[in-house]
Amino acid sequence: MKTIRIEQTSLDSCVRDAQHERVILTKDGIPIALVVGLEGFDAEQLEQSSSAAFWKLISERRAQPTMSRAELERSFED
Repeated sequence: MKTIRIEQTSLDSCVRDAQHERVILTKDGIPIALVVGLEGFDAEQLEQSSSAAFWKLISERRAQPTMSRAELERSFED
């Protein structure tokens, strides 16, 4: 992560840097913004990443019991 004083940068520079690492903008030493590059993401990925319903679904699925690949393969043998 890169930290830059807002008085010492431009929007173009921040966006360019943010494609490689997150950029924290500060004013008087206090963080005021986080710039995150989105190059390579499509509209659907961006929509899902900010969707509370999507993350609720992911959390619910992660809480469910899992099985190893070997267990899964054995379940098909029966």
